Amino acid sequence: MDESPAETAPVPEVSNGWADRTPEELVAKSIAPVKKEFLCPPPIRACSNEQNDAVSGGKTKPAQTSVVKEKKSKRQLKRERQQAVKSAVGICPEVAKRGDVSRCPYNDKCRFSHDIEAYKAQKPEDIEGDCPFMTAQETCPYGLACRFLGSHKDGVEAGDVSAHRRSSEMNGLSKDVQKLLWKNKVKFPKADAKLKALGLLGHANSKIRILENKKDDQVVSNNCHVTDGNGCTELPNNSDDKMELAAEIREENGVDETFSLDESRPSKKPRSVIEEEILSGEVDDGGVNATAEVVEPSCTSPEPEATADIVSPESDRSLKLHPREKKLIDFREKLYLAPLTTVGNLPFRRVCKGLGADITCGEMAMCTNLLQGQASEWALLRRHSSEDLFGVQICGAYPDTVARTVELVNQECTVDFIDINMGCPIDIVVNKGAGSALLTKPMRMKGIVQAASGTVDCPITIKVRTAYFEGKNRIDSLIADMGNWGASAVTIHGRSRQQRYSKLADWEYVYQCARKAPDALPVLGNGDIFSYLDWNKHQAECPELSTCMIARGALVKPWIFTEIKEQRHWDISSGERLNILKDYVRLGLEHWGSDTKGVETTRRFLLEWLSYTCRYVPVGLLEVIPQRLNWRPPSYFGRDDLETLMASDSAADWVRISEMLLGKVPDGFTFAPKHKSNSYDRAENG
Repeated sequence: MDESPAETAPVPEVSNGWADRTPEELVAKSIAPVKKEFLCPPPIRACSNEQNDAVSGGKTKPAQTSVVKEKKSKRQLKRERQQAVKSAVGICPEVAKRGDVSRCPYNDKCRFSHDIEAYKAQKPEDIEGDCPFMTAQETCPYGLACRFLGSHKDGVEAGDVSAHRRSSEMNGLSKDVQKLLWKNKVKFPKADAKLKALGLLGHANSKIRILENKKDDQVVSNNCHVTDGNGCTELPNNSDDKMELAAEIREENGVDETFSLDESRPSKKPRSVIEEEILSGEVDDGGVNATAEVVEPSCTSPEPEATADIVSPESDRSLKLHPREKKLIDFREKLYLAPLTTVGNLPFRRVCKGLGADITCGEMAMCTNLLQGQASEWALLRRHSSEDLFGVQICGAYPDTVARTVELVNQECTVDFIDINMGCPIDIVVNKGAGSALLTKPMRMKGIVQAASGTVDCPITIKVRTAYFEGKNRIDSLIADMGNWGASAVTIHGRSRQQRYSKLADWEYVYQCARKAPDALPVLGNGDIFSYLDWNKHQAECPELSTCMIARGALVKPWIFTEIKEQRHWDISSGERLNILKDYVRLGLEHWGSDTKGVETTRRFLLEWLSYTCRYVPVGLLEVIPQRLNWRPPSYFGRDDLETLMASDSAADWVRISEMLLGKVPDGFTFAPKHKSNSYDRAENG
């Protein structure tokens, strides 16, 4: 690539005319005001979707790889995995660890290959550098399969990967519990007791609940109105007789609350679209009525022993902790790394911890997937020992689902708090009634928080957006009650679901909510924090804010935590940025493995991260500082070749950076960024 043009006198001609505009004009159009001597013509890209030309230094060169990922069916992927296991690529893990065929306990019955020579013949060449496990003065657990085998001092002698992970990582799901979840045999006594106390137990749709209901149906017949040998009154089929009998039961038992004949989910109000519901001023309670008590059809003269099976927290207040009596987390002025889907993995959080983050949170996990025992979903809850203040984020649509997930997570994992996502704008989440869809159902929000906080002693926090539709803000009307529901803290992202990530966050509304919140309820702000000046401004303008959550700002420049703590604009060099990427790769190989599979997994997540870091414009190249998160960087030269490469928005150049750290990509490698949620996307009117 060409050298930096900073030393040359003439300014290159820029076809888009940005060089002729003042910095104020560029800022008004949300374009980063890069100094004129660093501007370059925009890249010329091929129109075909099959390739993405790499442009660097003002010269166009053929793309090194296609960036459109071919979608394969599940059956095709399964067939490929089976074929890989049978080939020399799928060498037995036990054989690979020691390089000794006799170490496999299954011998000839093993479904993996034991041909060491064939494996060595097809194994990709070793990657330059030291094995991350050897660097940490540990024994590499991958042995012959390690892509850094040449740096092993003791040859193939391998350690135990599970022992390594046990020493540094936690929150793994045991096989025994996973099998019980697969068979739907896990019981949730605390969650069920709280749901019953709230009148929400009937929302369960599990196989266990269906079987229990069938057994109850066998005991209580609906065919006649008689009294059996045990003195139990059976309900008749006629609805009028049912209501008369219900009134008799209420009078005899002294119950004045509303009577429900069954615990099935009430039907929703007929609404065509959610917007009609909001505009009409009526709100669907989502099938949650926390004030109604469910009276089950039972004996007309119940005995005290019959009600002593489950002692609900509501009936015995000595067993129930008030939300303020729970373990409280001091969020005030702590640097909080937001839960970030895909990129906010464990290695990335470790990088941010090293750069100054105080609080970390795992990626959003879906409650239904956790309850089904999906290993990929439970992997999102993993925690490193260096994360001293750590929480997990879950997302669910119904109180019973969330309450049972909270009980399960609290039992199987070590966490400091559990965050419930009520602001995710992704369509697949919203269409299931979770995420920001809950913003249209405040009674369901209440039921979820009450059920979750009443199930565990662990602090329950919630994350919301301002509203579902733009201009229909509603969190200010709910914030005063959220503490009474049981929330230990509330994070408010200053955008609606309809906005997604477009426009700027509405911090004035976040301030308004923080001022209306009770003193005992910490309120955290979120949105567009990209420098220490942004942080200082929000803390100074609204002292009621406990702290601010940093999300995309950390993706683009993770050293923002260092800038805030040191109160400076860090004009970081390309070499320092590369060292951060090297640290991430090393931590990624420790987490996902140093074998071929682990290397390629690390590469995928590195490329996802690079799709964000390319938006950073170095401080020394800007006419106006600090950079804003919604600025679009123009095409520009860096101060050296590496900085120019890092500024490229071409996926082919991201692959080149990954090859500098992880060796050449495999044949047929493709990559397309998973997320499009940049700061200047259009809002989706959904």
